[in-house]
Amino acid sequence: MMDHDRWLSVDEIAAHLVIKRETVYTWINKKKMPCHKVGRLWKFSKDEVNDWVRSGKAGQKPRHGN
Repeated sequence: MMDHDRWLSVDEIAAHLVIKRETVYTWINKKKMPCHKVGRLWKFSKDEVNDWVRSGKAGQKPRHGN
């Protein structure tokens, strides 16, 4: 399997983006960060997250009521 196809954990995606793991959970809940729940764990596609960040959604203020 190619490295870019490997699913990343919360800690790995936080390290990739150079952010705190708490920020990852905030982005999941408030900014609709692309992720997938596998059992009790959140998993991330590096390509999906990179596209999401490039789209500017990581920098948007969360909308109230969502």
